[in-house]
Amino acid sequence: MPKNTESAACFELSRRDFLLSGVAAKAVSLDRSASAAELLTFIVPFEAGSAPDLYARIVAPEVANLLARTAVVENKPGAAGNIAAEYVAHRPADNALIMIGTAALCEINPLVFDNLRWSMKDFAALAKGVQSPLVLVTNAKVPARGLDELISWAKANPGKLSYASYSIGAPGDFLGAQLNQVFGLDLVAVPYHGSASQINALVAGDSPIGFAQTQNSLPHIKSGALNAIAVTGPDRFRLLPDTPTFRDLKHPEFTSVVWFGLLTQAANAPNAIRDMTAAALKAHEDQRVREPLLAQGYDLPDEGGDAFARSITAGTKHWSAIVKVTGFKASR
Repeated sequence: MPKNTESAACFELSRRDFLLSGVAAKAVSLDRSASAAELLTFIVPFEAGSAPDLYARIVAPEVANLLARTAVVENKPGAAGNIAAEYVAHRPADNALIMIGTAALCEINPLVFDNLRWSMKDFAALAKGVQSPLVLVTNAKVPARGLDELISWAKANPGKLSYASYSIGAPGDFLGAQLNQVFGLDLVAVPYHGSASQINALVAGDSPIGFAQTQNSLPHIKSGALNAIAVTGPDRFRLLPDTPTFRDLKHPEFTSVVWFGLLTQAANAPNAIRDMTAAALKAHEDQRVREPLLAQGYDLPDEGGDAFARSITAGTKHWSAIVKVTGFKASR
């Protein structure tokens, strides 16, 4: 894990500022002189402005540059990421596609979706780029500032409340289901099409409660539009030092982290996969990548290749236990 001192130059990257930045422009602009063979397309399974999308637009230019190619970022949202995964899995393997993988897509979807037209065997793990906790937040108008108060308020309003998740079957979806199970609540799950849409709904009060990605929620927590109740990480989140962990609150069963990383087609040439892995790991060492990611609160785990693949297997085992408890099944 990186040392906290690496984030000293902690500049804010709001969604608007980031999309207007040179990094984003470099990632999405096509060099019209580049041939198709020079393009390296990064497929994002979620909407523009979502946390995986912002991550892709930071890392893609550096990975492509190391491979002497031109980065293109393409969003293919829908079906909790399955549309993008199926697209990449069934495209002819030409060493030209990298997909942004997430904990939800790679570790949970294979557990909850029947009849998937892709599997993790279709992919080669390149690098786990970043990881971070989720944060349980409420709309500012919710009359609760701590977990005990929130549970009491929810119990006083049976059948009236919902929780927002950034995608059906995502970690936040299951953590919300755990709230119901552990505390005897009846919150209704309301899944959105990405973290940006979820945050908009929480700020507007359309759903009062949700487990959100820290990167999208931080500006709204700082502005007072959202209230941070607790974080899911094993330790306190360095950009929200006053917010307790669920472990601090004697509920370690909510401990989990989410991650984004880079995958490619398993059918690609072995030497191409090897080169992509090396480029992905080296790109995450570059300060042009590290600084904005650390500033947003991510940790950079430095896991590549087989180590990353083993991490996905372990994560799948972790979520499998929660899926069994909830009995959840999704459908496209």
